[in-house]
Amino acid sequence: MTREVVRVPGISQALEKAGVPLSAAIKAGDFVFVSGTPPIDLETGSLVSGDITKQTETCLDGLKASLEAAGSSLAKVVKVTIYASNSAYYGTINKVYARYFPKEPPARTFVTVASWPMEFDIEIDCTAIA
Repeated sequence: MTREVVRVPGISQALEKAGVPLSAAIKAGDFVFVSGTPPIDLETGSLVSGDITKQTETCLDGLKASLEAAGSSLAKVVKVTIYASNSAYYGTINKVYARYFPKEPPARTFVTVASWPMEFDIEIDCTAIA
């Protein structure tokens, strides 16, 4: 089985600049594993804070970019984990999420977390078919 680090424009550079020791995505065999993706603006590499709708859209845009950089797509996602700083965001996150996965959505877990070392309220990871 082969293992390939996938460079994701905007995200990989932001992670390197912040000194975070992880790869945005890894392609291994027939699968793509996307690391927890916070709301990183793909153009600027900056974190998006504030409105949970905008943060969720930014995370899912980052997930989409990561998958496409690995030769996959949102349609090939089999498992998603959403980490949010407040369970009250659940309904709002679901509304945004449903736009990105409108039919036959993947398996999913929603986890509420206490905090992150940076200012954002959501992070999303996934596993997809390559």
